[in-house]
Amino acid sequence: MQLRADQLEQHLARGLRPVYTIHGDEPLLAQEAGDALRAAARAAGFAERQVFVVSGAHFDWSGLLGAAQAMSLFADKQLIEIRIPSGKPGKDGSEALQRYAAEVCARMPDEVLTLVQLPRLDGTQIKSAWFAALDAAGISLRVEPIARPQLPAWLAQRLARQGQRVQTGEDGQRTLAYFADRVEGNLLAAHQELQKLALLYPAGELGFEQIESAVLDVARYELGQLGEAVWTGQVARALRMLDGLRAEGEAAVLLHWSLADDIRALVRARAALDDGKPMPLALKDARAWGAKERLFERALPQLSAPTLARLLAAASVCDGIVKGLKHPDWPHEPWAALRRLLLMALQAQLPTPRKAADTAPRVLALRA
Repeated sequence: MQLRADQLEQHLARGLRPVYTIHGDEPLLAQEAGDALRAAARAAGFAERQVFVVSGAHFDWSGLLGAAQAMSLFADKQLIEIRIPSGKPGKDGSEALQRYAAEVCARMPDEVLTLVQLPRLDGTQIKSAWFAALDAAGISLRVEPIARPQLPAWLAQRLARQGQRVQTGEDGQRTLAYFADRVEGNLLAAHQELQKLALLYPAGELGFEQIESAVLDVARYELGQLGEAVWTGQVARALRMLDGLRAEGEAAVLLHWSLADDIRALVRARAALDDGKPMPLALKDARAWGAKERLFERALPQLSAPTLARLLAAASVCDGIVKGLKHPDWPHEPWAALRRLLLMALQAQLPTPRKAADTAPRVLALRA
């Protein structure tokens, strides 16, 4: 049975299952889920705790099975934690985990509670026999990062837990949006900034100036997030991400590759659409799946073949600049060239103005 992280508290209030498998790449939420489970285990009388870390191919799986089946003289219930940092138990581990689920989790549900901690798993790992056995024996909890659109609500919820809140209405939404911009992609730091607010100010309402003066800019970005901002037309967010990735030491070549790869895929999809193929088949031709498929589905109606051809030519020029070449009509500095390419991609998605007089303000706004 699968649960979301926000469902765990209500689930634990109704009782415990024999095994919990927590997997995902958001450290704060994974840690909080594990802490909540340990607290519930202690309250239910699981007084003894053993931790096994699978650190390599030579891990002794028989020791894990033996420890789970051996009852302590001082406690009749025990919590077993199995940590697999790589997410890959191997052939022996796969067999051992399936046996563990059958012999320990199924036959000793009242004596042994098991917590399995894993990193983010891919589709193959989730469909594996060992994961299926653990999931069938208990609960699997997938810990996902908080996306930018959901981050203001998450921050408001965390503020409420410590007796604080922002103003109501648009002023409060602006405050939460500012807070989210400063901590996006870095929940551990967001948690620390929330704790700082609890120390600096008493319970009650917080104004924009209080949060602005207290919250540091600890946002962290990934290349995939930059593409999301570009192909959803978020100008300010895309520029902020570009500056953030540069400050974090990301290579200009990698940023260019990511943007150029998206442009090439959009060119293929546009050609397929112009040939009469429906959108799903066009996106398949472009090898766009998952989140990228949704982004392109939104962007493609705004992008004509000539527009994409100009973007592709610009990406080619920018490729030379980030690799040390110069172009008379482009900035010589790689990050300035990337900024120009990014703005061109954003501008290409704007609706065509009905009046010629509207064109100049639109271009100037993007270049600002």
